[in-house]
Amino acid sequence: QVQLVESGGGLVQAGGSLRLSCVASGRSFVGVDIRWFRQAPGKEREFVASISWTKITTNYAPSVKGRFTISRDNAKDTVYLQMNSLKPEDTAVYYCNAITDWGQGTQVTVSA
Repeated sequence: QVQLVESGGGLVQAGGSLRLSCVASGRSFVGVDIRWFRQAPGKEREFVASISWTKITTNYAPSVKGRFTISRDNAKDTVYLQMNSLKPEDTAVYYCNAITDWGQGTQVTVSA
């Protein structure tokens, strides 16, 4: 089992940027695709972005494509989510996922 710890969330104005990090411990990310999800109050958890172990393949939800960028540093067992041009509807708890393991989440709040 791998422990995932997200960080980097916070309060930002619309149009601003944040960079989230997800660090693995207990077991490496080796060979594992990583996904970011988010869950807004009263809504189901939804897929945001994913990146393959090789970094060759990335996927994005239509709602964030062109604004968010997922990347990873395999030497540091860390995955990043760069979020630009943030909108109030991006407000949610953001979670890192590796197969069946989940982090505790980090809150992102975007004010209008």
